[in-house]
Amino acid sequence: MAAAEPRGVGAAPPGYTALAVKFGERQRSPHCLLVKEHRVREGPGDAHPPARTLFVLNVPPYCGPGALSRLFGSCGPVQSVDVRDKPGPGEKAEKQRSKFFGRRTATGFRVAYVVFKKPASVQAVKALAQEGPLLVSTDSHPVKTGVSKWIARYADSVVDQEELKAEVDTFMQDYDKKVAQEEAKAAQEEGVPDEEGWVKVTRRGRKPGLPRTEAANLRVLERERRKRARKELLNFYAWQHRETKREHIAQLRKKFEEDKQRIALMRAQRKFRPY
Repeated sequence: MAAAEPRGVGAAPPGYTALAVKFGERQRSPHCLLVKEHRVREGPGDAHPPARTLFVLNVPPYCGPGALSRLFGSCGPVQSVDVRDKPGPGEKAEKQRSKFFGRRTATGFRVAYVVFKKPASVQAVKALAQEGPLLVSTDSHPVKTGVSKWIARYADSVVDQEELKAEVDTFMQDYDKKVAQEEAKAAQEEGVPDEEGWVKVTRRGRKPGLPRTEAANLRVLERERRKRARKELLNFYAWQHRETKREHIAQLRKKFEEDKQRIALMRAQRKFRPY
């Protein structure tokens, strides 16, 4: 059974609280969000603190991070919202996600981690189950659907060249800086024994290889082809042995006919001296 199948209100499994939500005022049947306190062992780089994180199941595609932040904002200030395709460990992102690369369109129901600034906000979410259905799309914060949704998505797909160039330049500068740091660290550790007395051997002492040209690549490929041809087994199968014998006999017959013609020509010219 698919985990993304919508559940009815009141059918919450043990440990979860069912919250009724509606897309808008005109929607008659409410949707059900399953929420509970996120309880896992907190690690050093965990972005989902157990005491302040709310785990949300059955999140519909039209309910994004902004909508979730508004839904649970009445319980307390929201620090962050992490929407994912499936549950997983929360690691703190070192950098902001790219605006142009790695973008995905949400399909199907997902899960979310809502991180509050105060632990009391997580417990206050349970009181929302006693209230009426929460509205995802309101007059002040409408959720785009239909033609307006596709128009907005198309407008977002148009790339601003200046912003793209700035992002690529920033990425390349960070990459060059990272490579320089790794090379500097490798140069410092070169020839220095570790705690057990072992010395790490690197390739820095060797001469760097020259870049191959197209002609050099062709020569290497031809050399490898000849090497493979020499390794092939000749006359390994019976049919190969028969073909080899047949070709050898045909060559002998051809040579015999050529010798006969040469002798006949020499006799006609009276230059044949067998003794």
